[in-house]
Amino acid sequence: MLWTATQVLRKFSTSSHYYQNKLKLAIIGQSLFGQEVYSNLRKQGHKVVGVFTVPDKDGKADPLAVAGEKDGTPVFKFPRWRVKGKPIPDVVDAYKSVGAELNVMPFCSQFIPMNVIDHPQHGSIIYHPSILPLHRGASAINWTLIHGDKKAGFSVFWADDGLDTGPILLQRECSVEPNDTVDTLYNRFLFPEGIKAMVEAVQLIADGKAPRIPQTEEGASYEGIQKKSNSRVDWAQPAEAIHNWIRGHDKVPGAWTVIDGQPVTLYGSSMLGGSVPAGQALEIEGASQPGLVTKAGLVLYGTDGNALLVKNLQFEDGKMIPASKYFSSGESSSVELTDDEKKMAEEIRNIWKGILSNVGAIEETTDFFKSGAASMDVVRLVEEVRQKCAGVQLQNEDVYMATTFHDFIQMFVRKLRGEDQEEELVVDYATREVNNMTVNMPYQCFIDGKFEDAENGKSYDTINPTDGSVICKVSYASVADVDRAVAAAKEAFDSGPWGRMNPRDRGSLLYKLADLMEEHQEELATIESIDSGAVYTLALKTHVGMSIQTFRYFAGWCDKIQGKTIPINQARPNRNLTFTKKEPLGVCAIVIPWNYPLMMLAWKSAACLAAGNTLVLKPAQVTPLTALKFAELSVKAGIPKGVINILPGSGGMVGQRLSDHPDIRKLGFTGSTPIGKQIMKSCALSNLKKVSLELGGKSPLIIFSDCDMDKAVRMGMSSVFFNKGENCIAAGRLFVEESIHDEYISRVVEEIKKMKIGDPLDRSTDHGPQNHKAHLDKLLEYCETGVKEGATLVYGGKQVDRPGFFMEPTVFTDVEDHMFIAKEESFGPVMVVSKFKDGDVDGVLQRANDTEYGLASGVFTQDISKAMYVSERLEAGTVFVNTYNKTDVASPFGGFKQSGFGKDLGEDALLEYLKTKAVTVEY
Repeated sequence: MLWTATQVLRKFSTSSHYYQNKLKLAIIGQSLFGQEVYSNLRKQGHKVVGVFTVPDKDGKADPLAVAGEKDGTPVFKFPRWRVKGKPIPDVVDAYKSVGAELNVMPFCSQFIPMNVIDHPQHGSIIYHPSILPLHRGASAINWTLIHGDKKAGFSVFWADDGLDTGPILLQRECSVEPNDTVDTLYNRFLFPEGIKAMVEAVQLIADGKAPRIPQTEEGASYEGIQKKSNSRVDWAQPAEAIHNWIRGHDKVPGAWTVIDGQPVTLYGSSMLGGSVPAGQALEIEGASQPGLVTKAGLVLYGTDGNALLVKNLQFEDGKMIPASKYFSSGESSSVELTDDEKKMAEEIRNIWKGILSNVGAIEETTDFFKSGAASMDVVRLVEEVRQKCAGVQLQNEDVYMATTFHDFIQMFVRKLRGEDQEEELVVDYATREVNNMTVNMPYQCFIDGKFEDAENGKSYDTINPTDGSVICKVSYASVADVDRAVAAAKEAFDSGPWGRMNPRDRGSLLYKLADLMEEHQEELATIESIDSGAVYTLALKTHVGMSIQTFRYFAGWCDKIQGKTIPINQARPNRNLTFTKKEPLGVCAIVIPWNYPLMMLAWKSAACLAAGNTLVLKPAQVTPLTALKFAELSVKAGIPKGVINILPGSGGMVGQRLSDHPDIRKLGFTGSTPIGKQIMKSCALSNLKKVSLELGGKSPLIIFSDCDMDKAVRMGMSSVFFNKGENCIAAGRLFVEESIHDEYISRVVEEIKKMKIGDPLDRSTDHGPQNHKAHLDKLLEYCETGVKEGATLVYGGKQVDRPGFFMEPTVFTDVEDHMFIAKEESFGPVMVVSKFKDGDVDGVLQRANDTEYGLASGVFTQDISKAMYVSERLEAGTVFVNTYNKTDVASPFGGFKQSGFGKDLGEDALLEYLKTKAVTVEY
């Protein structure tokens, strides 16, 4: 019998959310969905007595099996449950031995015998991705889209001997978006909500409240399994039906047609509204009229004359290209030269002859560099051509990108005609008169060098936290926008000038970008202030000022990225040379938080770009505006299209797709620890992306009695209230030595009373509004929890009585180690203070380190020996001694433990965006 089971059972803990009634469960199924259902049921306290899944494939266990084996749950891997329609006795006996009270089948590709289905006390429940009785069968999601259903959903039903016909336990539904695919529908709703529903269904059964609603046959349908063989497009249909057919097979199994005699699979379909763009005709076998290859993609027509747009094409060999590149996917077509252009070409041929004197004749295939030309010859060629042909803006880089004589002439003629010129950037601004200036703010997605609306046309309001008013509407990026942005970044990396650019030239562009940021620093600081609530003076100095410094710092690194030569044992009698190269990773994703919108962009993007990568960046949903202004400046700086892409929108949609996308090679994230864990998991499951995470903190600050009191009060307040407390390294807990505790608190409160709370654009304001209302509400709840637990609220704890999202600077004392506010960060202006006994250095160190976080820490003492002793023992990525919040672009920044891993800033940050290749040569 080909099955295995782990023999050791272990006790497991449950979450704090604990129901009274629990069941013994058998999980029968497979996949990541099955794994998540299994894990969540265990978290709710149910006992999984057995996992029944498929055998390992190519030595790799199914995710459900991996989770079960890790937890010590008995895991059975049956190749089959039946032979010739009859149950296998040994398999059934093994199943019965675990004593399950309920079978839970989240996703199961095997046929399970009815004597297994009916065996438990409560029977079996199954998840099905349609609103039964509609779309029974294994391809339910496909058919939901193929039929153009306006609603999708899933059912959890009681298994019977029919095919998806058992009584309904519960159902959930959602709207189908016009351009949803199988992937987007599954990822957005069917997967996350399905997991929750399976857990809810089990609890309803445990509580004796689960309904059994018989399925009606009215409106019932059953469709067969969709395979590649039966997914060919039928062109004798209206455009919308063709669109539904294509998206209903996207990504699996893929709708296909025949173009130029070969099967081509179509992906990324959307209905085309408005006028059809200009393009080149393409014959589609069986279609009512030819398609049209345009800059936007492949336009296809239905029998009703309406059009749809397909973004990507995949050929039989697996190669996928943007549909817009169909005619340029092979050799690029040559331009036909006029008589005058031919004369110029001959003059240029003579210039080549003069430089390449060792070459007998300059043929079309003659390669400039293979013929012996060097960098000085490039300069000579460019200058001689400029002299002969005034008005042609030729650059050294052009020669490196067109190295044969034919390619050089083609490039030259295109420049002469103006065909190579980039389209002028068109920006629709949201314009505001504020802070004694006119502020122009882009508000659309920035993809492939252009500002454009989200593909689905959705937008949302971004709010000014000073008064709660709407600043403007911002595009709400979709999954399709992510895919377009990643494709643009990949194209820019693989084929664009960025990937072939000299490192020093890349550095020059980054220096120019920093100069433009400095030129616009007042405008950037104003946008940052109204969008995030940052006090303008702080925004000018830190949010924007440090961003400029960061780009200048990493611009200087571009031509200093080096490998090593490594002595190795020689392969006698031959000799060997081994060296390493540092290379860019490719397309990188960056997801940043809302507390320092522009600075967090700079910390990650500057290192990423300096290393030679391209990027897709998602700003925080509530603070997108400085990132979009940065995108505009990047175009003015000359950064090639596709290198930088900015997508405002939700983390659940845009961030998740970036985590899952197979073409992204690195993801850098700053945010909360729970989201960081989810990102890390998604990155691992998709394509093992490299990840760097800067996550939550609860940074301790220890103040000894021998400190400089004035400085300790001033810096201690800054450690908590800097940037309204919305600061990842904020001192989440102060430990003050007992003999100075009361004086310290008195001094702090006295200084707080002097702080001016108000409009962040007022230069005299010390303390602005919290970033958004949901965060303010969370802070107020945090303070309420502190009071309920018995901490002493010395000052603040309430919302300021004025419009906007203002929070009083707050001080808690008598905070004990077990309290919630002692363990969890507020991410706001809340000072949490605990005493420690005089002289108890090791005791306070133990308390300071008793946290799962390790981002930053600090100590104030005038005893240098004590300072060094404490700094060596504090478990944090950064230790401040007699200062706080002192960061610098050259100093690495990042945490330990559940505060994440990887570094921003300094040389360490550059290494996060590089890979090391070892090369060994025998000679």
